[in-house]
This record gives sequence, structure tokens and C-alpha cells, in this order.
Amino acid sequence: MNLNEWFLLFLSLNLIIFGGSYKLFKLAGVEGWKSLIPIYNIVKHLDIINRPRWWAILVFIPVINLLMIPVIWVEFIKTFNHNSKLDRVLVIFTVGFYIYYISYLSSKTKYIGKIGFSNFEKSIGSFVFAIVIATIVHNYILQPFVIPTGSLEKTLRVGDFLLVSKFHYGARIPSTVISFPMVHDTIPIIKSRSYLNKPQLPYIRIPGFQEIKNNDIVVFNWPADTVRKFFVKEKGVVKPRDKKSNYVKRAIGIPGDTLEIKDGVIYLNGIENILPDRAKPLFTYLIKSNKGVSSSKLINLEIDGFIRKFIISNLANDSYAEISKYILNISNTKENEYLVYTYDKGIPIDLVREYGLDIREIIDNKKELNLTYDDAIKIKKSNEFDTIYRVTEKINVSNSNFFPNNKRFSWNNDQLGPLYIPKAGDKIDLSINTLPLYKKIITDYEYNKLSVVEDNILINGKIEQEYIFKQNYYWMMGDNRYNSEDSRVWGFVPFDHVLGKPVFIWMSIEGLFNGIENWKFRWDRVFTTIGFEGKARSYLPHFIIFIIIWQIFNFIKKRRESN
Repeated sequence: MNLNEWFLLFLSLNLIIFGGSYKLFKLAGVEGWKSLIPIYNIVKHLDIINRPRWWAILVFIPVINLLMIPVIWVEFIKTFNHNSKLDRVLVIFTVGFYIYYISYLSSKTKYIGKIGFSNFEKSIGSFVFAIVIATIVHNYILQPFVIPTGSLEKTLRVGDFLLVSKFHYGARIPSTVISFPMVHDTIPIIKSRSYLNKPQLPYIRIPGFQEIKNNDIVVFNWPADTVRKFFVKEKGVVKPRDKKSNYVKRAIGIPGDTLEIKDGVIYLNGIENILPDRAKPLFTYLIKSNKGVSSSKLINLEIDGFIRKFIISNLANDSYAEISKYILNISNTKENEYLVYTYDKGIPIDLVREYGLDIREIIDNKKELNLTYDDAIKIKKSNEFDTIYRVTEKINVSNSNFFPNNKRFSWNNDQLGPLYIPKAGDKIDLSINTLPLYKKIITDYEYNKLSVVEDNILINGKIEQEYIFKQNYYWMMGDNRYNSEDSRVWGFVPFDHVLGKPVFIWMSIEGLFNGIENWKFRWDRVFTTIGFEGKARSYLPHFIIFIIIWQIFNFIKKRRESN
């Protein structure tokens, strides 16, 4: 809906309010004409039901108003002697139109002044108000997230629970007007969609106090349409901007930068990009050893995240059911023999013993690992293996899997650019050669009609040789460089898709998605900050000490008051 359509809707709703409330206002001793004045009529509704006038603000906050308006309806009809359960159900399920019946047709309608509330009603009211406060915090101040994938390993780990600030970069007003409070796109348990696609508010953002800087970690809505399976090519599910999948990546390039990747090294404006102290990017290394690359030696060096291969000769249905959660892939090599791939921890030894599995690990002479620079140095200095070196993807290998998904560009994970990252107000020259880089911006993010006729570029039906960008764009990448679907695949992230800034890890659980029996709390990551320089430090002991001191203070205070 555009602004004109919203204005007409606002006027229409105001006339509906006037029609239903005019007579009731007069019964309450309020001039009927006051029910016609936009916003002021909401204030007078609140006066009639003896509620604070600041509630009127909540009526105009998207999502919050879905909770507040029914509360006002129920209390309004109660003030006019309609307080049965049926009355409440009817006013809610008729979307407030039951007020017309009360106003013009009901014989028992009368103004009874100040109303009372039962203990049950007070409990419901407290519950609704708690949801309202929580939703305000969730939408505009801090929102909890959990890391589901390893795209930022080992900077942010799978199973990290984050608090994301909405106010650093400015909180967005929810575009999706009708939505279930405090959930994203799916209602838990029942697994149904949590919102209606229409109506949609235009993009509005409350001003923030900080701009995104190079290498900041940012949470944003994935600009591509959500797919059912990551990394699998299939038709997208179109969603509103604020209901697209939430991603967390590092803003490597910011508006106005020229980015280039050469042999896996990122350059910004011709200078090598240096990541912050806490960043732990993972690169692909190849380890070789004539004696075999032993998994036990890697584990002894505290290396993790690699893949192991096993042969199991006596796998049965019951044993497979128990060990399947640890298996990444399995294939039948010959009768009663299976090739099994697992993560670095392999299959628990107690299960091997319990089911008497005939299992042996395959030790290859070379192994590809995703390692931090420090881990690669540690392996090299250990002298446990013959050689270790970094692997990068070759240049000039034509493909369409990477941005801009055009075979004329031979870009990949390690070779990309140079590429200019658009800034609001900047002007670029358009040509057939550069158009693939900015086509999605022009059409999908800035809502223009684009066509090419005999090498002429037409935007909104007019031949153009240059284009002026309407908003800022960012280049987002994961620290786990070869296991991250990021801007190298789907391109720029518009600022209107930016959600917030992760500021705090309040909990971290290894094996979070592998069943509760496999949970292992990472206490050294609990209550750690994100984005600061220097080694990360857990403030959990400080929090525990504060809670103890606070409890002692309250205990002493109560003792003194009782005496």
C-alpha cells in the first residue's frame, strides 16, 4: 500500500469509529463531535474507560496495536453495561463492529461510569501488558537470536544465544502490520505462518546513533527470497522484507568502498582488509602425510570441525537408529559393509561398545580442513605431518554460481571484483557490461522497471546511461569463508534489510541442535561481549556476584523493615 492508500484507510477507519462512538460519547457526557477528530477520539475513548492517555501511542504502534485495540474495545463496551463473555467474544470477532449494535440496537446500553475488574480480568490484563512491554523491547530495543549455522565459526559459534541491539543502527517500524507478537515468520509448535502479507506499511526507520563500520557483525534480513533448504537450488518463498530469514554476517564492505578478492585476500580501496582481534576467519588448508593424516593427532592438537571416514561391517537397524544422529553421510560399499562420514568427534565409544560395532577409521594421506590462521601455524609447528598449505580457488573459471550470477564474470570464493559498493546519492555510469552488477538493486530494491532494447538500457521506459542510488548497500561475508552463503553468492544487502547489531552472548550451548542429551555449555562464552577489541571475556562471575550481593541487600532490608 502506498501513502495515499494508507491515508484513505486512516480516514475510513476514523469514520467507522465516529459512526460507532458518536451516540456512546454523548451517553458518557462527551460531545459527540469529538468522536470524529482523528487521534483525539482515541484519547477520549481512553478518558471514558479511565485509562491513561499515553495508551494512545500504543494504538498506533504496529503489532502492539493488535493487542491494545481489543483491550480498549472490551473495556469500552463494559463501560456501557455490556460485560458478558458473549459481549467480549462478539466485539473481538466482529473487529469492533459489535459497538454499533451496542450504540443503536441494544436496550440495556447505559453509561455506568468507572468499572471494576475481577481477579481473573486483572491477571489477563497483566499478562497482555507484559506481552506489550516484551514486544516493544523485542521490536525496538533488544531482540534475542540463536546462531543456527556455522557461517561465522569460530567467531560466533553454532549454539550461541545473542542479544541484538535494534537501536544502534536505528530500529525499523515493522512493515508487516498483522503479525503474531514476538515470533518471526512461523508460530512455534503449530508451525503455521505468523503473519498476513497484506497490508504492508512503507519502510520507516527510527534514527540510530551509529553507522555500520567496516567489519562490524550485523544481523539482517536475507535479501534473496527464503528457500526451503539452504544451498539447494529451488523456487523461493516470497516474504515481506521484515519476515525474510534472519542472517548474521560481517559487513566487510560498506557504502562507497571498492572491494576486490585476490587469492582469498580481501582488499578495500586497494588496501588489504585487516579484521578485528576477535575475528577468527576459517580458510581451507590441505594437510599431507605419507603416514596418514591421523584424526587422533588433530584432536590432540585441539583441532576440530573436520570430517572423519569409517568402515562399519556389522551395522544393523537398531544400532543404526542409535548412531544415525552422528552420521553425516552413509553408503553401502559392499554386502554388510558401510562407508560412514562423521564430524570430528566420530561415533561415541560407549555406543560402539554397546552394539559391538566392527568399526575402523580410514586414514587418508591427505585431508582438507577449514582452519584459522593460528591453528594452521600450530599444525605446522607440531611437525606431525609432512606439509600444510592453504588452498584457493582458481581464477578465470567461468561459472554462474557466484554474484552476479552471469557467465561473463569468472568470480568465485577467492577471486572477485573489483566491485563498487553503492552509496545513497552516488551516480554510476550504466552499460551492458556493468548492468549485471546492479540490476537487482535497480529492479528489486529500488523498485524500477528495467529493460534492454538493442543495447539501450531503459529504466521506467526512459533510456538511461547513468543511475543514482537511493539507499546504502553493504557487502556481507561469513568468517567461515568456504561454508558461508553470503554476498559472494547473492550480492549486496540494502540498508532497509539491516536488523541490528549483536552486542552480547548470554548463553552458548555446543550440540544445541543434536538433542538435549548432547548439550555441553560453553561457560567461557556465556555473558561475553561482541565486537570489542582484545580477547573475549566472560562476565558471568561478575553477574553471579551482583545477584548474590543484591539478594543479601534485599534480605537485610526486609529484616530491618520487619523489626
